Amino acid sequence: MGCGHKDDKASLASSQIASFSHQPHQPLSTPASKEVWKKGGRMFSILLAVHLALLACTLVSSGAFEKIAVHDYDVFFLLTVMMLIVIIWIIFYLVGTSRGPDAILCKDSHAGPIWLRGGLILFAIFSLVMDVFKIGYYSSFYSCLSAIKIIYPIVQAIFVVIQTYFLWISAKDCVHVHLNVTRCGLMLTLTTNLAVWMSAVTDESVHKAHSKLKKNVTEEIFRWILKAGMRSSSAEECNCNSQICQIFKNGYFWLYPFNIEYSLFASAMVYVMWKNVGRIIDHHSHHIHHLKFRLFRRTFFVGIMLGLIILVSGLGVLIVYEVQVNSSTESSKKSQALTMYYIFNIVCLGLMSLVCIGGSVIYRFDKRDMDRHKNPTRTLDVALLMGAALGQYAISYYSIVAIVASTPRDAISALNLTYALLMIAQHTFQNIFIIEGLHRQPPKEDHKHDSHQKDLYGLTFVNINAVSLRVPDSGSTLAPSTASGTEAIHPSDLVRSLTAPKKMNWRRKFLREISMFLLLSNIILWIMPAFGARPQFDNDTELNFYGDSMWPAIVDICLPFGIFYRMHAVASLLEVYIMS
Repeated sequence: MGCGHKDDKASLASSQIASFSHQPHQPLSTPASKEVWKKGGRMFSILLAVHLALLACTLVSSGAFEKIAVHDYDVFFLLTVMMLIVIIWIIFYLVGTSRGPDAILCKDSHAGPIWLRGGLILFAIFSLVMDVFKIGYYSSFYSCLSAIKIIYPIVQAIFVVIQTYFLWISAKDCVHVHLNVTRCGLMLTLTTNLAVWMSAVTDESVHKAHSKLKKNVTEEIFRWILKAGMRSSSAEECNCNSQICQIFKNGYFWLYPFNIEYSLFASAMVYVMWKNVGRIIDHHSHHIHHLKFRLFRRTFFVGIMLGLIILVSGLGVLIVYEVQVNSSTESSKKSQALTMYYIFNIVCLGLMSLVCIGGSVIYRFDKRDMDRHKNPTRTLDVALLMGAALGQYAISYYSIVAIVASTPRDAISALNLTYALLMIAQHTFQNIFIIEGLHRQPPKEDHKHDSHQKDLYGLTFVNINAVSLRVPDSGSTLAPSTASGTEAIHPSDLVRSLTAPKKMNWRRKFLREISMFLLLSNIILWIMPAFGARPQFDNDTELNFYGDSMWPAIVDICLPFGIFYRMHAVASLLEVYIMS
């Protein structure tokens, strides 16, 4: 999917030369001043995003603790205001900016691929269901809650609908009007999504911490702990005794992972749009490759079948883990669940590491050229893969230090150490494989035919009978060509060469199998921690080594990045599969 792009500076320089040829006395500083202001407009939008992100981060983190005089409805008020402003700007963009004359001179074919927009819509649907559950939950006892608790999910649902529609139709736009307003609007949208993400992660972490406390202590001690330390949701003070209320409460907490992923997916797409503001694409060197997604063609089905086995087995492990660890207080069942979890992950991570190494070796023999053209989408994909992997790296290294330095060591500690080491190795090898695949040129079909046959392949429609009639059976007419070194063609051979299916070489087939296996494996490795299987909170080694305050804080900060890494790897592997 490589393409050649002209930088804004180069285009301005060319316009400057043209202007000198027609107007010799035009000042030299005019194009340069535009280029400087372009950088100034970007800097202003970045500063706006940084200040808003810091403000939101301060309020969200402060609202999680009881002793700080910041309540959760203060956070909801800020997020509601930010989402309303973004909604107004999106409407202005769709109605005014994008419809202006010469507003969108070109589109970036790499931005917002269909599988990324499809994933965004999937997460948006679950986010809307979560907002419905929130509205139903808070409406059950609206008399003892602030009105903003009900207004917030309503505004969030509207925000999700409008933003999803905006990204679906405008993700590829390269805007050339209202540049500074568009840059600031996109940065405000990105910051709002990150603020919603931080709020959802904090709310989910507080909820899980309260669930652990409720399971281990009595109700009186639990309320005393809430007063002394971490704040509960304001809804905890109200009575939620009805069955429908409990369904709404448990439902929207189970749907939090989808809302978290939606915010991150939207942030990534908005960032690419921000990079494309004012961008000029050279259509003469911008080769658009229309790649077709064929899931069940040209594969051996080995990767799909093995990946499905891993996926189904992981779902079974997740169910057993939830039942024996989160719903039972017996230590023996907890040890059995942890052992089963670690063994499954060790096997899965080991297979994924070996497969990634094999894929990287196959790339060494790949004859396709490297795509070295500018591509903001690919640059962002690589940066997100490398950055999000740091979260899991941090957790793994903290676990390794705690296990090695702790005594005594048991079987679960040995499994935990192996799990941490394989997690580091798998992330590293998978990043190498994905980055190799993203930087490869799309495949070109191999036609092992002579020159005269290649010319015939260039025709859109070929009449086989007509070609057969035009090729004489006798060698008299073909004598000059054979004398000149060209081999004579028999009509039957020509027909077979034209009608023969195009073969895919073994390297592409193996790369497709590897990509599909890794894709399905990453899905289950995303599902397990996102829906409650978090051995970091259930293994006593790290808790005893780092303490009940430090270790949960480390996991709460780093684990969301590890969860996002898995889902972003799924999207990147799908692109690698299609490119293979």
